[in-house]
Amino acid sequence: MKILITGAYGQLGTELRYLLDEKNIEYVGTDSKELDITDKNSVDKYFDENRPEVVYHCAAYTAVDSAEEEPGKTIDYDVNAIGTRNIVEAAERVGATLIYISTDYVFDGTKDGMYTEDDTPNPKNEYGRTKLLGEQAVEEIMSKYYIIRTSWVFGEYGKNFVYTMLNLAKTHDHLTVVDDQIGRPTWTRTLAEFMLYAVQNNVDYGLYQLSNEGSCSWYEFATEILKDKDVDVSPVTSEQYPQKAYRPKHSVMNLRKIDSTGYDIIGWKDALLNLKSDL
Repeated sequence: MKILITGAYGQLGTELRYLLDEKNIEYVGTDSKELDITDKNSVDKYFDENRPEVVYHCAAYTAVDSAEEEPGKTIDYDVNAIGTRNIVEAAERVGATLIYISTDYVFDGTKDGMYTEDDTPNPKNEYGRTKLLGEQAVEEIMSKYYIIRTSWVFGEYGKNFVYTMLNLAKTHDHLTVVDDQIGRPTWTRTLAEFMLYAVQNNVDYGLYQLSNEGSCSWYEFATEILKDKDVDVSPVTSEQYPQKAYRPKHSVMNLRKIDSTGYDIIGWKDALLNLKSDL
């Protein structure tokens, strides 16, 4: 099976590469220098020459606040919307299976209960809007695909909230973190393992939502990260910590569909403990 990973050197792509290495599974990993997904001609040429059978599409623009600066005209749109459509069209033409990673930011965060795959998206920031455009391209064009919505991603590789908190704790004795945004943290290892599990076990194609079990606020997440550090963490409201991009207040996603596949999801606290033991 010929496997292609786009965005292979980002946070998730790196985790997936190391997982495949552990299992002695061959793959080709590309970054923007090797495969510019925003260039349709380059994508078409690459797929025609290499004809991958499985495409793990990890390439994405994830700078949520920067995406707000020029709505609809930034690299965010070029990568997440145009780039994804280029990959999708090429993947379908060569008959590949595509795995696309999306986000809880496709929701507005106003629902009291958990979001299901059947809930209507209503993104309130540019990042969520462009990732939804990517979802729509996959659903419109692909015959064999998995869309995996995830949230609050953390892991050993790349920049993420865990490293931000640990680094701040080295230079501060007091931190403030918002406590009125509720979601599910997701370990990159959990995400990468399901991406592989879905393909290897012929899981039904379609849209899935995946995070680690349990939910929390960013304040609760930070407190757990820093519980063994000599630093005080205090809760603040979103209004006290303004950001350019809108953040959903409650974006907890229902994991029942993933559970039905037989994939075992560990809790976010256990995932965090596993990660910290490797740092």
